Amino acid sequence: MSCPSDITGLLVEWSTGNQTALEKLLPLVERELHRLAHSYMRREDPDHTLQTTALIHETYLRLIDQRRVKWQNRAHFFGIAAQIMRRVLSNYARDQNRVKRGGGAKQVSLSGAAIVSNEKARELIALDEALARLAKLDERKSRVVELRYFGGLSNDEIAEVLNVSTVTVSRDWNYAKAWLLRELSDGE
Repeated sequence: MSCPSDITGLLVEWSTGNQTALEKLLPLVERELHRLAHSYMRREDPDHTLQTTALIHETYLRLIDQRRVKWQNRAHFFGIAAQIMRRVLSNYARDQNRVKRGGGAKQVSLSGAAIVSNEKARELIALDEALARLAKLDERKSRVVELRYFGGLSNDEIAEVLNVSTVTVSRDWNYAKAWLLRELSDGE
């Protein structure tokens, strides 16, 4: 297992254009990216057609395309990775619900035994839209939710990424949870 300073050093080198640093970095962050993707996919239906590995690959492709990011540290990197995973899953859920793709149609496994519910996709879309509304009111609180819920970062790591105190992160998290609960329950 590598230490966070090794990852931070490689991120800084990669930011300056060193492709060798990227090659050294990927094996070091692969396990954590897999953990993040797995935590996302645990919230999805078991028959979800996007698999953990596909989510990791899509995230990886988007991460290596981040040329203008000046990586601060390991927590910053995983915060961006969590944000990308959220967007990939939100876009995927939206694509699955579009009429041109049979939006309301139920998917059936080859054996015909299991009907896949679109409820999880709708919930993810609703959460994504609520987070976008929260971001318009308070960007930092929205980022706290994203980093904690989707990224699995601790309050200390979030504080480091956002350059605020851990107490501020805790307050933002509590406020955002209450706000999201109210927003998401208004539609029911």
